[in-house]
Amino acid sequence: MIRASEIKSCYIGPEISPEQFVAEHFFLYIAKGKIHGYDGHCTATLNPGEYCLVRKNHLARYNKERIDDQFEKVVIIFDEVFLKKAQTELDLDLSAPKPDYAFVPLKHDERVPEFMDSLMPYYNSFGKIDERVAQEKRMELLRILLTARPSLASMFFDFGKPEKIDLEAFMNRNYKFNASIERFAYLTGRSRSAFKRDFKDLFNDTPNRWLIRKRLKEAYFLITKKQEKPSTIYLDLGFENLSHFSFAFKKAFGQSAAQLLSKR
Repeated sequence: MIRASEIKSCYIGPEISPEQFVAEHFFLYIAKGKIHGYDGHCTATLNPGEYCLVRKNHLARYNKERIDDQFEKVVIIFDEVFLKKAQTELDLDLSAPKPDYAFVPLKHDERVPEFMDSLMPYYNSFGKIDERVAQEKRMELLRILLTARPSLASMFFDFGKPEKIDLEAFMNRNYKFNASIERFAYLTGRSRSAFKRDFKDLFNDTPNRWLIRKRLKEAYFLITKKQEKPSTIYLDLGFENLSHFSFAFKKAFGQSAAQLLSKR
């Protein structure tokens, strides 16, 4: 198995964005430690030796948890360019319904840990794999996943843009994600102007003001009812930094979160 002294985090495929928008499908394998993920629908936890697929065109975040001060993961990206090429080499059934959540659980398959072990001889001293070999190994893993679960093909090989969906339900489910207005618009199947227009009609407010108010209302509940500290919740509520959260909170409620906590 991948050892802590050799690989901490390995990525195979193109570089992926650190933002909370999943731009490409990827396979996530945990060698050591744990990962806790959230996609607006539900939470998911991966323990050592477990793995899942993370779907593109979704908002998602995950937090790592070290066990015995160790954490190792392997991420293999199935980007659209790769998948379009792979599609020409595979016999596929694209009729199966697609899952509607970001983290797609996968049943244990002995071929997966064997595949992970097979990667080790190809790592260089910098924890990288030659691009030609990486392409071959990505194709090998894709075949393993599709053989075990053919219905995944309808997810992998859907290259269309998100369709127009219920704006109210989407925003109430995803307001905690630190995403741009352009990203929210794209994920709800709208142009930026159409998104802002529909948003105004629905919520009688601008997206930015509504998001701040919604996040601060949740923050107030967590601080006053759950005794949560601002430093532990601001990121999960979509704020970029603690100072921005603290300023917005005091402006909205007339006192700081620390003052509220001290009264409890």
